[in-house]
Amino acid sequence: MHSPKAPGPDLDLVRDHTVYACVMGSRAFGLATDGSDTDRRGVFLAPTPLFWHFDKPPTHVEGPAEEQFSWELERFCELALRANPNILECLHSPLVEHVTDTGRELVALRDAFLSRRARVTFAGYALGQHKKLEADVRLHGAPRWKHAMHLLRLLTSCRDLLRTGELTIDVGDQREPLLAVKRGEVPWREIESWMRRLAEEAEEAASRTSLPPEPDRRRVEDFLFRVRRASAAAA
Repeated sequence: MHSPKAPGPDLDLVRDHTVYACVMGSRAFGLATDGSDTDRRGVFLAPTPLFWHFDKPPTHVEGPAEEQFSWELERFCELALRANPNILECLHSPLVEHVTDTGRELVALRDAFLSRRARVTFAGYALGQHKKLEADVRLHGAPRWKHAMHLLRLLTSCRDLLRTGELTIDVGDQREPLLAVKRGEVPWREIESWMRRLAEEAEEAASRTSLPPEPDRRRVEDFLFRVRRASAAAA
């Protein structure tokens, strides 16, 4: 847990210029239990005149609240265009705490960020996490069960995105099976078999997905241009 940050110019950007803020983590995924943290994520729009100085505004800011992290709008869009799983999921949180007109435009662009790139990025992230779990099993005889649960959730989300063309992050009726994994009630071999099945189903879905090959970069860039121009005009 981090202590709240002291006031400063970077934190002022979050306080005064946030366009979208949501809750992520277990609470957004439908996997919260007693004692679950409240992970907050947000997007702020740095006023255009700040970019006219040698020292540019930050691309991201941690705080001011505990478990809070925010990205500057352009950086957020760059990562979303690369199909960064954490960023894409942020735009699909069912727990939105704050949104401005600009934030609503950003949310309306969700489909512009979705593409077949997600198969590679989600799978790449999953592979890295799986290797860490395997290392835990070798060293300690068991994985970190919470991490195993979230990896299963991510693989399910990837498969369903490729199948439907839509990103859904609430686990729905998979809550109890996934929480059983978190509690260590499912043997590691069964978890590995579950992971392999999800990966195979995602690969099969990728061969017939309705997702476009690439994200709609031009549409996103037009949005950013309009927002930056409006910010400059208001200065």
